[in-house]
Amino acid sequence: MSAGEHHVQAPGGTQGPIVPVAAAPRPVDPGVRVGHVHLRTSDIDRVKTFYVDILGFDVVNEARGIPGWGTTGDILFLSAGGYHHHLGFNTWKSAGGGPQPDGVTGLHHVALVYPSRAGLADAVRRLQQAGWPLRQWSDHGTHEAVYVSDPDGNDVELMWDRPFEAWPLDAAGHLAGEMGPEIDLDDLLAELD
Repeated sequence: MSAGEHHVQAPGGTQGPIVPVAAAPRPVDPGVRVGHVHLRTSDIDRVKTFYVDILGFDVVNEARGIPGWGTTGDILFLSAGGYHHHLGFNTWKSAGGGPQPDGVTGLHHVALVYPSRAGLADAVRRLQQAGWPLRQWSDHGTHEAVYVSDPDGNDVELMWDRPFEAWPLDAAGHLAGEMGPEIDLDDLLAELD
């Protein structure tokens, strides 16, 4: 494989065929992936309702009054498919607090990757049944995405990756487009028929 080819083998399979526009001088191991995201929350019960009752994540651990970061608070660890946790939440420095305001730096959004288009459709149906507002739905070429905000105002991207061979790449293997048109939600939901 030449230096420009990047079919990356990671635990669980290839991550993608994209050739970077600028490769790092000392690249990180190509198998590195995001293992989990840990977010501050205002209220463990409220965030649990959204991620467990609506989206369907399993509770791996939940505890109250746990010391951490120089204070005491509640924790919640959630998983899909038996992983130790994909999402962690705590109230150590955020209990009762408001959402992060615009105009400050920090996390833009968390992306949750569904293994199939039908899985993404199921997530959308769950949100619609709960009356949860969808913020945006976009075709990014490499994937289809639906954006929502969780109860703490954290933006969450629910997505499904297209197969590698359908990714829009130019002749050099670089990504050929990232922002696309709105997806047809009725067509997406038809995956469940």
